[in-house]
Parts: sequence; structure tokens; C-alpha cells
Amino acid sequence: MRSFFAALFVCTAAGLAAAVQQPPAPTPQQPPAPTVPGTPPPQQPPAPGTPPAAPQATRVLAADAGLIFFPVKPDRTADFEKIMAKLKEALATSADATLREQAAGWKVFKAAEPGPNNSVLYVFVIDPAVKGGDYAFWKTLYDAFPAEVQQLYRLYSAATAGGQSLLNLQLVQSFQPQER
Repeated sequence: MRSFFAALFVCTAAGLAAAVQQPPAPTPQQPPAPTVPGTPPPQQPPAPGTPPAAPQATRVLAADAGLIFFPVKPDRTADFEKIMAKLKEALATSADATLREQAAGWKVFKAAEPGPNNSVLYVFVIDPAVKGGDYAFWKTLYDAFPAEVQQLYRLYSAATAGGQSLLNLQLVQSFQPQER
């Protein structure tokens, strides 16, 4: 029954993806230095007298459940699905208990309707979410497949059709007797 509601919600939320689309990042003055996915980018030193900012994870869920929308170019869906298969393998073989707990509630759906700009919309449905868990997956892929991560990242970069969107979902009502 939960899968039915998750699928119904994904179909409904797919229409919202364009509305919650993150704005593109401003164009930097200088090109960024190349980085290895899964490693933190170089940090600018803080201005004198300013405390350094804490590093931020980009895909942290703080609610009962969450959705992450990934628009993908229609001719690159096989590449994106290859990356998701590698992620599944990395999560299944991880010794990290938090990653295994995240994997238990993490599913990837492909919307039947076109996404923004006729992209193919993939949706991570995360229910239940590990509150405070980071669902950015490049570090996981880097740890599991260090020799392959550069090629996987090139596939990903060529496949994405825009920014990702994250929604934290707070359960208001469940119609299943065993839940609140």
C-alpha cells in the first residue's frame, strides 16, 4: 500500500518539479579548479574576523520522507540508470550502517510524463528518510569505485538536464492503521 501512495505522490509531485527547480548557480568569475567527485571543493579563506562556515551537505533530509528530482536528457537515460545501478551496488556492499539504513527507504522512479524542458524526470523517493542523512551520492560512489568514479561523473555530467530539487516531506496523516 505504501508503494501505491509513493507512486501516486510521485505522479502528483512530478508536475511540481518545475516550480521547485533550483535557480542556476551564478557564473563564476574564474573557472573552478577540477575536482574529484566525492571530495570537498577547495574552500576560500574567510574574511578576517569572520568565523569559517561549516561545510554543508547538499542533499540532507530533515523530515520523515523526501523527494529529490533529477531531470535527465532523453538520450542519456541509459547513462543515468547505469550510475543508479552502481549506486545500488555501492549501497548494498557498504560497511557503513547509516548508508545501509538510507538504502532501505530509498527508491528511484522514472516519471511517465516529461519533465522540465522535455527532460526525463527521475525521482528519488525516500521513505522513511534517515533524518540528517546526506543523500548526495558521489562520496558513496567514490568510496566504492575509486577507479571508475571519474568516468561515472562524466556520464552524469553529460546526462543531467538541469538542477536537482529536494523536498523534505513531513507526514501529516497516514491512512494505514499501523502508522500515526
